[in-house]
Amino acid sequence: MPVPKNNFKQALAAGEKQIGCWMSFADGQAAEIMGTAGFDWLVIDGEHAPNDIRSIRDQLSALAASPSHPVVRVPIGETWMIKQVLDAGAQTVLVPMVESGDQARELVRACRYPPEGTRGVGAMGGRATMFGSITDYIPTADAEICLLVQVESRAGLAALDDILAVEGVDGVFIGPADLSTDMGFKGDSAAPEVRTAIADAIARIKAAGKAPGILGITEKATQSYADMGAQFLAVGIDVLILAQTARALSARWKQG
Repeated sequence: MPVPKNNFKQALAAGEKQIGCWMSFADGQAAEIMGTAGFDWLVIDGEHAPNDIRSIRDQLSALAASPSHPVVRVPIGETWMIKQVLDAGAQTVLVPMVESGDQARELVRACRYPPEGTRGVGAMGGRATMFGSITDYIPTADAEICLLVQVESRAGLAALDDILAVEGVDGVFIGPADLSTDMGFKGDSAAPEVRTAIADAIARIKAAGKAPGILGITEKATQSYADMGAQFLAVGIDVLILAQTARALSARWKQG
């Protein structure tokens, strides 16, 4: 029995637009609720949300019956972290702050079993194999792993062509907040210089045959990224959706 097909990876390869959302509650029930919203993909954020491997596993389980594809962002591109989330059942991994082709190649290797990679062979006791029931997991897993790398610094932009040349990188995600801060604009991703850099990066990613992705947290920013050609586009963050909706509801009724 082979591993399930990664429909998100197939959609990116086919050039299909995928609309997603960030999840920062680090909670299984919140993930299950988000899984009913109709997004194509949902990020379980291990970098800036209070997640650990158990909460990541719980959210993967909560999304198992959802049509929304889970994308796990690890805190940093360490092989042992990638191994843990893959064994927990993730098929798509997002890695922050990638700044060289060599780094991208090592990440590809971390997602693959030997001899092509360095992933430890121990998933038979985990969710990845449904606890041993996916008997052909090891020979079929590599083909269904989707690796997304984040370029979010001047160094990353300078190395973008080298990163794009790495076989096994399925998509490149631009990080507007980090990039704008590294460029000297302190998180102002709407600065013209930052928008120009993002548009250029998205165009280069598409020209290389990879999928460009990005996160927008305002209507204006999200539309501008869509107009630039972002293919996998995150359109919000769950905690902000709750906070903004709750504040607006409170203000509406308190003001009469």
